[in-house]
Amino acid sequence: MKRKLLLADLVLLALAAAAAVHLRQEWVDAHTYEQAQLQRRMKPAPPPPMAPLPVAGPVKAAVYSDIAQKTLFSKDRNPTVVIALPPPPPPKPMPALPLFHGLVDFGDGPIAVMSENAKAPHRDYRPGESVGPFKLVAVDREEITFEWDGKTITRKVEELLDRSTPPPSNAAPVKAAVEAPPKPAQPATTAPSAPGVDLGRGIHACAPGDSSPAGTVNDGMRKVIKGTPFGKSCYWEPAN
Repeated sequence: MKRKLLLADLVLLALAAAAAVHLRQEWVDAHTYEQAQLQRRMKPAPPPPMAPLPVAGPVKAAVYSDIAQKTLFSKDRNPTVVIALPPPPPPKPMPALPLFHGLVDFGDGPIAVMSENAKAPHRDYRPGESVGPFKLVAVDREEITFEWDGKTITRKVEELLDRSTPPPSNAAPVKAAVEAPPKPAQPATTAPSAPGVDLGRGIHACAPGDSSPAGTVNDGMRKVIKGTPFGKSCYWEPAN
């Protein structure tokens, strides 16, 4: 029995010795390989090819002109000279428009009876004639068109009426109407057959209430009655 145990111990001892020898040999081989790798010299890779730099040309002053002309630190080096222009003059004030007093038409176009202002005399104007600083362009029963300083000005007839003289008041006091007896009606009078207001160019207007027929001659003037788009036109012209 002891012999078998001794034999088993010898076998185990031999196996342990063999394992130790094998492990040492592996360690020696690993150490040798490590030292060989550490002492091995690596061949450096060749550097990449370098492109040649562009050849610098000669220096030209014109290339650097923007630097000199547009510097941020000196405004006087800017070649653009800014000239301060004076402000434009104010627009010319338009004078007062002429006053409108009436419209007549003798069959050869409308004629406007106007005055330059409230104190100027009345006279007739045809389109194309000047009324003070204004030029009469067109006139009808509703609108009048002028030209002034190259501008066209159109106004309603109502805007050009002379309103400086207030209209007479038709309202009578109630007390006077009660106390005063009614006046007898005055008989209608007939205006004399004679020329009225001078309209210029030898033409006279018909007086209100003139009922004489067309062709009546008085004081070297002949009465003319014509039909127009605005109604009947009545005026006196030279008989000759």
